[in-house]
Amino acid sequence: MPKRPSANAWSRVRLFAMDVDGVLTDGTVQIFSDGREAKCFSILDGMGLRRLERAGIVTAWISGRASTATTVRATELKIPHVVQGRTDKLAALQQLAAQLKLTAAQCAYMGDDDIDAPAIAWAGVGIAPPEAMPSALAAAAHITRRPAGRGAVREVCEFILAARSKSMRAKSKP
Repeated sequence: MPKRPSANAWSRVRLFAMDVDGVLTDGTVQIFSDGREAKCFSILDGMGLRRLERAGIVTAWISGRASTATTVRATELKIPHVVQGRTDKLAALQQLAAQLKLTAAQCAYMGDDDIDAPAIAWAGVGIAPPEAMPSALAAAAHITRRPAGRGAVREVCEFILAARSKSMRAKSKP
């Protein structure tokens, strides 16, 4: 069982980046005979991501495969950073962090597969859903209770928002 991140680690998060398939979805993709594809995204997760945006937390999606369905959902949610077709998730995350002038400690990353493990390990708060591959689970400091595509991302959003709120209250006390 991984060591859970402290409230202080959660409160430092300024960027929440995540994989798409197997994190925002249950990992399945429907591909129709005409080539169109469909994915199921959780409305709970979407609301959590919108709440993070309103709180000033930057969100990013880093996917190993390009997908029109991912682009459509990211546009709906106004996700400011969408990187598709990048299998080196660590390099993509580090480039984004550098662009935003953030340290690893200010980043949270959630992934579910071998190609996510280095980014999970690098981030100040590394996260995996419970059905992730062993390498991702081993790299994660937090494993969600809720499954991928069924509120796992919302669970993380709630941790970030609660820690931020608690930190802001502590700073405002004399």
